[in-house]
Amino acid sequence: MAARSSEAATTAIAQLKAITGREALFIKIDLSDPRSVKAAAEEFLSKEVKLHVLFNNGGVMVPPLAQVSEDGYDYSWATNVMGPYLLTTLLLPALLTGATSAGDGKARVVNTCSVMHHLRAIDFDALVDGPARLRLGGTELYCQSKNAIVVFSKELARRYGDRGIVSTAVNPGNLNTELMRNLDSIDKIILKLVTYPARYGALTPLYAGTAAGSAQFNGKYFIPWAHEGVPRLDTQDDAIGKKLWSWLDEHTQTILAKQ
Repeated sequence: MAARSSEAATTAIAQLKAITGREALFIKIDLSDPRSVKAAAEEFLSKEVKLHVLFNNGGVMVPPLAQVSEDGYDYSWATNVMGPYLLTTLLLPALLTGATSAGDGKARVVNTCSVMHHLRAIDFDALVDGPARLRLGGTELYCQSKNAIVVFSKELARRYGDRGIVSTAVNPGNLNTELMRNLDSIDKIILKLVTYPARYGALTPLYAGTAAGSAQFNGKYFIPWAHEGVPRLDTQDDAIGKKLWSWLDEHTQTILAKQ
């Protein structure tokens, strides 16, 4: 279990052990920092040679607009897009090995997105701190990060589907979780009226990652509860997918090269 908060992870690991009798290992990761992501991936690869399912579930929702990553990127973008991209690509050796050792010849990557991805396309001029980013504002920056996750999922499916990787994007539902901690009080009150308990959020990702027949899910988008949905049209554009992948590769590698 990779997480930023060791306290939260320890609590979750204890709860899982009480229910299943098995104890997960904690790996510290800050998705907003490529150096931390690389260290986490290296730690995992030092312990395991194969990975059958990767759930990219970490993220932030509408952080303060003044908050940017250590490297000057929009914080939603760094955490919700750059981090999952880098973690996934660094773990590809284990995922590909996992696919060859699986009974159906597949390994799964389940990327958490949001219904909000429908509201905003990617503005490649608004990914680093500056006037273009500030003009969008926190909500639109969050929406574009979730749009990008759907784009990334589709591009991962295109690039690695024939090598046994099943990549999906999943809207887990409107959930009452700590993800809403940065919202205004009024927004929190309103959202609590239309959200579900956090446990419901596991249903659709688990379906995408573990259901019988999930080997056929590559490139698909799922909505609550465990149904195939229709993503925003531009997220399925191969040209946008290639552009995003190239951007992410260039920027994450540039940061890591400075180490």
